[in-house]
Amino acid sequence: MRPARLLGYGAAAAGAGALAYGAWSAATWARYGHPHPERHPPDELLDQFIPNPEVDEYHQLAVDAPAPITFAVAKGMDLQASPVIKGIFWLRAVPALLRGEPFRHQGPRGLLEETLALGFGILAEVPDRELVVGTYTQPWHQQVTFHPLPPQQFAAFAEPGYVKIAWTLAAEPLGPDRSRFVTRTRVATTDAEAQRRFRRYWAPMSAGILLIRYLSLPTVRREAERRATSAEGATK
Repeated sequence: MRPARLLGYGAAAAGAGALAYGAWSAATWARYGHPHPERHPPDELLDQFIPNPEVDEYHQLAVDAPAPITFAVAKGMDLQASPVIKGIFWLRAVPALLRGEPFRHQGPRGLLEETLALGFGILAEVPDRELVVGTYTQPWHQQVTFHPLPPQQFAAFAEPGYVKIAWTLAAEPLGPDRSRFVTRTRVATTDAEAQRRFRRYWAPMSAGILLIRYLSLPTVRREAERRATSAEGATK
């Protein structure tokens, strides 16, 4: 194929991608603040901390593995083991790389441990079933700082200018050897100015954030099913 034609195809693909991205950002801007949490199963734990979210993202996938195995895999997975997810993180880290900061700081690689090291705190946990973590922050800054809060203070926290984020990892039993992996993210701002700033941030950034959520689902399923098969084989 001629180089000129290849360049033409590349330009057309880039243009289509830019249009799709723009349409996504515009739609996300328009529906911000109207999450309709009733469309998803209730979550009593999460409701204790952000009962009226401005963003409520729910993702789930059935797994042929017991709930405790699925839950353990979810807590310990390294998201950046996926090349696509690593690429998304790399793109988000470009400003930091230009400042001479490392792409990924040394430290824990498991999802839960790495999240806690960033500045999230555990809000609630049901052993082998569900975990809720949360933080407050200002994600629109170039250098984002996350702040944990004690569980008993999280729901009432209302210092102006911040965003509260809570997300879950859960494994719901569907039988002795089957479960549903669920991850859910909720956001609430503390005043009108924070809402304006976060809405402007969320509209373009949500595509990459939600793509990471979607890509994490099969990653957890593959590893949980592998461990379940190995455990079953060891007992025979």
